[in-house]
Amino acid sequence: MEKTENVKPIIPDKLYFRIGEVSNLTGLEAYVLRFWETEFKGINPKRTESGQRLYRKEDVELIYQIKHLLHEKKYTIRGAKQYLSAKRKEKTEKPSLITLEEITSELYIMKEILDS
Repeated sequence: MEKTENVKPIIPDKLYFRIGEVSNLTGLEAYVLRFWETEFKGINPKRTESGQRLYRKEDVELIYQIKHLLHEKKYTIRGAKQYLSAKRKEKTEKPSLITLEEITSELYIMKEILDS
């Protein structure tokens, strides 16, 4: 049976997860999660007054993605960081929705309206 990239893990619909819960969900040891937190700046759990980590759902999703890159795709940590950085950059760069042709056409129509 082949694993696919499109299969998304089921993450309970909660605001926060303790490190033990994240460990159980992902199959990763707590020390691995703590280490990844130092390596991947996107993993940024909140802390309780007693210092306990509280991961958000976005953190857990990112942890799954990192796990996939490192364990299944065999990326190095450095490679995974570069991949995630490129993906983040891709999301922030919005493609132009209007083509030059569409702008020209609109300007032509506006010119005709003004000339009449």
